[in-house]
Amino acid sequence: MSGDSPEPTTPLLRHHLDGWRNRLATSLRLKTTLLSELSGAVGDLGTYIPIVLALTLVSHLDLSTTLIFTALYNIATGVLFGTPMPVQPMKSIAAVAVSETPHLTVSQIAAAGISTAAVLFFLGVTGLMSILYRFLPLPVGLAFAFSAIKYIRYNQDFTKTTATKTTDPRPWLGLDGLVLALVCLLFLILATGDGSGNESDARLVLTTRRRRVQRRLRILSSVPSALIVFLLGLILCFIRDPTIFRDIKLGPSRFHVLKITWDDFKVGFVRGAVPQIPLSVLNSVIAVCKLSGDLFPGTELSATKVSVSVGLMNLVGCWFGAMPVCHGAGGLAGQYRFGGRSGLSVVFLGLGKLVLGLLFGNSFVRILSSFPVGILGVLLLFAGIELAMASRDMNSKEESFVMLVCAAVSLTGSSAALGFGCGIVLYLVLKLREMDFSGFPFFRSKSEPTAEDESLINP
Repeated sequence: MSGDSPEPTTPLLRHHLDGWRNRLATSLRLKTTLLSELSGAVGDLGTYIPIVLALTLVSHLDLSTTLIFTALYNIATGVLFGTPMPVQPMKSIAAVAVSETPHLTVSQIAAAGISTAAVLFFLGVTGLMSILYRFLPLPVGLAFAFSAIKYIRYNQDFTKTTATKTTDPRPWLGLDGLVLALVCLLFLILATGDGSGNESDARLVLTTRRRRVQRRLRILSSVPSALIVFLLGLILCFIRDPTIFRDIKLGPSRFHVLKITWDDFKVGFVRGAVPQIPLSVLNSVIAVCKLSGDLFPGTELSATKVSVSVGLMNLVGCWFGAMPVCHGAGGLAGQYRFGGRSGLSVVFLGLGKLVLGLLFGNSFVRILSSFPVGILGVLLLFAGIELAMASRDMNSKEESFVMLVCAAVSLTGSSAALGFGCGIVLYLVLKLREMDFSGFPFFRSKSEPTAEDESLINP
C-alpha cells in the first residue's frame, strides 16, 4: 500500500512542472533579436548606477549584497512577468539617506524599505491596489528627462545633497565631456530614431529608393546601441583611472542578517517610508502597469501582482542589507526604448549583475565611481522621453487634465508625493462635480418628482 501512495501525486507534480516549463518558454522567448534584448537590458542603468553609487559611498551600503539580490530579483521578475520589468532603487528613501543630516544608517534604510514593502504587500493581497489602479492616471516622465539634462550639462557629485550635487558646467572636451555625451546622444538617435520602429505602411507602394531606406533603417535598428554606449562607458572608467586595476579585489562580501532595532524602524518609517509609499504606489505599480499596457497591448500587468512583487522583494532582501528596490515606469520605458521586448532582457541584466557581484564584490564601486556621468545622462534622457510619450494615449480630456496637473505640481514642487496627492484630490473633485445628488432630499429640487410621485404617475 505504501508503495502506491506516490502515484496520485505524480500527475500533479508533472502538471506543475509542465506549467513552469511553459511559463519559462513564454517569458524567455525572443520577441526581437538577441542583440536588441541585450541592448534593452542596460536601458535603465541611467537611474540605477547613480543611486547605488551614492548609497554605497555615503551610507556604506553593501554593494556586493545589493548586486546579488537585485540580480535575483531581475531574473525572477523576467520569468514571472515575461516583460522587461525593471528593478530600481526606491528613490525617496535613497534621497533622504544621502541628502538629509544625519544620514540614515544601513539598518534604518533597510527598515524604511521593509516598512514600504509591508504597505505595498498589504495593498496587493487585499485588492486595494487594484482599486487605486482603476482611478489613478498615468504620470508624465519629464522629471527623468530634466534630471538627464542636468547630468549631461553639469558635473555631478552624488554624495552631496540634491540642491548642491550639481556643480560646475561640464567641460566640452575630456573623457566625460560634453562632446562625448553629444556624440553618444547622436549615435543613439541615429540607431533608434523616435523609438517607433521601422515598420512601413503596407498601403504604400515601396519604390526602389524607399526600399533602400527601409533596409538601412532595419540595419540601424539591429545595432545594440545602448549596450555599445554602456560598454564604452566601462572602458572609459579604466582609462580615466588606471589605479582601478590595483584596487579591485575578487570575491563577494559575506552575507549577514542586519540587526534592526525598534528605533531603526521608527526613524526609517518616518523619514524614509512616509515619502516613499505614495511614490511607490504611483510609479512602481500604477504607472508600470499602465505603461505596460501601452507598450505591450493586450498584456497589461496586474496591479495586485506587481504590488505583491515589490513587497516580497524587500521583505526578504532588506534583512540582509540589500538596497530597497521597486519596479519603475522609467526603467520599463528605458529598456523598451533600447530594444527590450521580453523577460529575457532583464534576465540578461540579472545574470550580468550576478557575475559582477560574485566576481568583484564591493570593489566594483571603484569602477562605478569613474563611470562617465554624461553617458548616464544620455541613457536616462531616452528613458524619460519614452515615459512621457506614453501620455499620448490618454483616453479623455479629463485624464489628460489630471495627469498634467499632477506632473506640474511634481516638477515645480520637486515632490512626486505632493503631485500624487494633488492628482487624487483633483480627480475626486471632478467626480464630485459629476455626481448625481438627486437621492438626497436636501439637494432635490422642489419641482422634481419623488419616487412616490413617479409611481403614482406611472402605476
